[in-house]
Amino acid sequence: MTLSRAAVRSQIISDPPDVVETDIAIIGSGMGGGSLAYALRDKGVCVLIVEQGDFLPVERENWSFDAVHTEGRYKNSAVWHDATTGNDFVPGNYHYVGGSTKLYGATLPRLRECDFGAIEHADGISPAWPIDYAELEPHYAEAEQMFWVHSNKGEDPTDPWRSTDYPFPGVPHEGAMARLVESAKQQGLHPFSAPQALDRRPGGNCVLCQTCDSFACMVDAKGDADMCAVRPALAAGRDVEMLTNAEVTRLRTTDDGRTVVAAEITHRGRRIEVRAAKFVLSCGAVNTAALLLRSASDTHPGGLANASDQVGRNYMAHITTFFLAADPRRKNEAVYQKTIGINDWYQAGPDNPYPLGNVQGLGKLRGPQAKMGKPRVPMPILDEVTKYTLDLFIQTEDLPLPESRVTLRPDGQISIYRRETNLAAHHDLIRRMKKVVRRAGFPVVLTRSLGVEATSHQCGTARMGNDPATSVVDANLKAHDLENMWIADTSPFVSSGAVNPAITAAALSLRLGHSGVLTH
Repeated sequence: MTLSRAAVRSQIISDPPDVVETDIAIIGSGMGGGSLAYALRDKGVCVLIVEQGDFLPVERENWSFDAVHTEGRYKNSAVWHDATTGNDFVPGNYHYVGGSTKLYGATLPRLRECDFGAIEHADGISPAWPIDYAELEPHYAEAEQMFWVHSNKGEDPTDPWRSTDYPFPGVPHEGAMARLVESAKQQGLHPFSAPQALDRRPGGNCVLCQTCDSFACMVDAKGDADMCAVRPALAAGRDVEMLTNAEVTRLRTTDDGRTVVAAEITHRGRRIEVRAAKFVLSCGAVNTAALLLRSASDTHPGGLANASDQVGRNYMAHITTFFLAADPRRKNEAVYQKTIGINDWYQAGPDNPYPLGNVQGLGKLRGPQAKMGKPRVPMPILDEVTKYTLDLFIQTEDLPLPESRVTLRPDGQISIYRRETNLAAHHDLIRRMKKVVRRAGFPVVLTRSLGVEATSHQCGTARMGNDPATSVVDANLKAHDLENMWIADTSPFVSSGAVNPAITAAALSLRLGHSGVLTH
């Protein structure tokens, strides 16, 4: 059963006083913040989720290609600055209850077990985490149950060991994707059912439509942080409340700088503040870093929790490419095609001395999406061409570099500088996939590489570590420099791996919520 907004309305603070007090304030309601609230829902402490946005409206435009992609109807982030080119851009970063998961592709793979150790890449070393896979495994399992993950155990040769099977079977391949899967197997590869967070449970609402990836779900059938974490947390009792339309502008500390005492907030044009015994930042890797930098003070001149000068550094977002394969003689009959994964070159092997990355299905592209990459091509042509394309997403691990970072411009605007790594490995993976699809009967291949504007896999800006001189938070996500602040999103990632980061963020939050450190 899914919960309606009406079912949790009583837990939404619509007219807050000038000062709101709570035990634990979670800033952000995306995968990290939402999962943490879910873990704390029955711990006997008062929890307040502070969300900059509101519930995303349910309307027919949710499933409109023109509204979503041509008009950018749901883009509500501030404009960011690309420090490499000097251009401004609107990122794929969303402020709604559930955060960016409201419009994500709902693919939830675990990091591989090897990803938690040091890995040699063509362009350097991907560093080891201060925790190992075994410490997160039970929380991965809980997250897969929470988010209705569908896949098949044993298909992916790189899938790490698991204490439980996937909660639901994989979504069947259809149309051109089914043809690619069969051909890939004949070519000696191991295509698998990509883990998808959909309500395909018995009696579930998912109809496997073509408007899932980058769209909001009109029938509440996407396993996002709103549906699977925030609403169940709010519905569990009186201990969890939420303040929406509340933008946190800075955090204020005691005079000695050791304890956060308040979050200063703009709420519908009013200035209010939230006071709490403990604060958890879950704003997403870029906005968490920006909030810490905006909270600079006499005791924290370089930004809050930034004695190490690591806040904002080591920004990673994967090296990514849209890969379109087409057979001009035959249309792609698939409606829901995000069902495939290929990890045969995820790790170093006999014919690839370094890891190459991951391949997975994209939501079915249509003209308005293709127009973003081919603006000069008339829409009728793009609409017709995409009827024939099989759409894939290729990603390679991005290494953490101190110069790849989030900073603030003098006017407070977020600025991102990123130096891409492992480009040769990424191009090798593209080359290999071109051979695979052509042997499968798709002779035409189009690619579009994504740049700094591709922010959906952002991570690494407040890395975890045991040494306060080289990290922002410890292995339990607590800020080294503060007594009562934790970070629970993708900011603490030490490396990015080459798979989607969302369920790892959820697992880290569940681990924190169940550890007892926030409730003692």
